[in-house]
Order: sequence, then C-alpha cells, then structure tokens
Amino acid sequence: MKNFSIGDKVEVLDDTISGTVTAVVGDNITIETDLGFEISYLAKELIKIANADTIRVSNYEVAKIKQEKEQPKRKNKPAIKPKERNIPKMEVDLHINQLVKSSKGMGNFDMLNLQLETAKRQLNFAIQKRIQKVVFIHGVGEGVLKEELQYLFNKYDNLKFYDADYQKYGLGATEVYIFQN
Repeated sequence: MKNFSIGDKVEVLDDTISGTVTAVVGDNITIETDLGFEISYLAKELIKIANADTIRVSNYEVAKIKQEKEQPKRKNKPAIKPKERNIPKMEVDLHINQLVKSSKGMGNFDMLNLQLETAKRQLNFAIQKRIQKVVFIHGVGEGVLKEELQYLFNKYDNLKFYDADYQKYGLGATEVYIFQN
C-alpha cells in the first residue's frame, strides 16, 4: 500500500483527474481536484506525482498524443499525365436514342429541337458549375445538328469551340472551351 499524506499531488490512474490530497482515512483518500471538487478514491486508484518541478505527462496527454498520431495521413494524389490534362471534364451525348426511350412518332424537327434544348441546358449547367471543357457528341450524319450547335455556340461570347479529339471521337464531336472570369 502506498503512503499518501495531506498535500500530496496525485493523479487518478484510469481517469484524467488530478489534484491534491485533503484527507486520508485508512484506504480512502479524498482529493481536491484542480477544478475545486472533492472526490474520494481508494489508495490503489491513485498515483503520487513526483516533485512539481519535474516534467510529468498525464494519462489525458498521453491519450491526446496517441489520437494525434492515429489521424490518417493525407494520400498524395496521383500525378496527372500531360495527355490526361486535356481530357474534357464533361461529355454530352446528343444521339437521339440517348435522350429518349423511343423516337417513334417524332419528326426530324422535333428530334433536332430536343437535341438543341439538351445541348443548351447542359452548356448552361457547365457555365454555372464552372466546368471549362465540354464535349458535345453529335455524330456525323448529314451535319445538320453540328451546324445548329455551332450556331448556338456563336451566341455565347465567353466560349470557343472546335472539333474534339479525332482519335477518341472521330468527326462526330465538338469540344467547347468555356472562359472563366
């Protein structure tokens, strides 16, 4: 059994409480915590703190240090290859079978209007979300949709457009670059 006397500095073994011994009655030790509360403990639950001049580390501080060390390290993002930097952030497929389940009963005018409305909506979305590059996949066909898209893009003054990557899309896609301010 440890000998405690009034005035000893002590810490509770399984808690973050420390204080000064104010009373000793057999095996029961009453301490006044650093916050001014009086609490009774058994002698085996307390540990005497050496001279106040020596450096000491409480259970709380040890737990805090362990917690800091256990925090996950940030993982480095993989380096982006120069070729991949130019890959567009957003693709919009304007093929009619991608936009509706069935084009049955739709005339060419209706299909073209649906495709243009989709393109306009997606372009406005990209501008709003500050997406710089968008590829509109229109297909080759007779070139009517491509011409209408170019007419639409010419109405905007904060973008430029050009044929998309030939290796990936062939001649059936237009890439739009949106200037951000």
